Amino acid sequence: MSDVTAVVSAEAQELGDGRTLSNRELLRALLRKPQFVLCSLILLGFFAMAAFPKLFTSADPRFCELGKSRQGRSDGHPFGFDIQGCDYFANVVYGARPSVLVSICASFGVFVLAGTFGLLAGYFPGAIDAVISRTADVLFSIPGLVVLIVILNSVPNRSIWIIVGVILLIGWPGGMRLMRATVFSVRNREYVLAAKSIGVPPVRILRKHVFPNAMAPLLAMTTLGIGGMVGLEAALTFLGVGLQPPSISWGSQFGVAASYRDTPHLFVWPALFISTMTISFMIIGDSIRDALDPKLMR
Repeated sequence: MSDVTAVVSAEAQELGDGRTLSNRELLRALLRKPQFVLCSLILLGFFAMAAFPKLFTSADPRFCELGKSRQGRSDGHPFGFDIQGCDYFANVVYGARPSVLVSICASFGVFVLAGTFGLLAGYFPGAIDAVISRTADVLFSIPGLVVLIVILNSVPNRSIWIIVGVILLIGWPGGMRLMRATVFSVRNREYVLAAKSIGVPPVRILRKHVFPNAMAPLLAMTTLGIGGMVGLEAALTFLGVGLQPPSISWGSQFGVAASYRDTPHLFVWPALFISTMTISFMIIGDSIRDALDPKLMR
């Protein structure tokens, strides 16, 4: 028994050192990519805008002068005015918070749910795997956007957290399938079998050995998906089932701009911000995926 314990301890130490080295290599590989650095700086700007909008504008987004309705840019108002005569730059800046919160919170929640269910389904074949997998199959069979619209349309007061909760409800099956498949390959490795042989509890095996070595594909998939979450929040609000007034969001600005096609600045600025944030997240996701791929590591 002592020999087996020594072997497991040695492998665990080796695994821990490998993870530290891998993290350093990953960071170096990412920092060598100029597109990753640039997009990270852009996203930091958006995060700062969402957290501290007053650093970017001193204007009150709800102070309006109807006489300036839909006017173009002027001194002190670089984005012009909306249909109520409110400063449009201030509205776009304050609209960053819902998009950032929904995209980050929903993506993190999907990662946690998909990772947890995928770990359980992959490590415990049988009843647990069957229940989780069949539940995922049911959710896969239902059009996700339709479910979102139906559920959110039945909620009278829609907040950011309700939207995030509904996205979590239907968003985890894809990541769970990926995590489950990865766990299938990890659970039969030598260090996992050795830990089982000396009676290490399953929870500790999952936490210390299986999850750290199975999370990379799910992490890359989640990072890529954050950009889609930004667009999803805007689409739901544009369709009338997202955030409600007086909440300010880029999606609600899209909805208003659709009725005033002769005023292009109402559409251009929120579209530019949404597309920039979405593309930045996707480029970062691509960079992380490439760096985590052993075939592409240098």
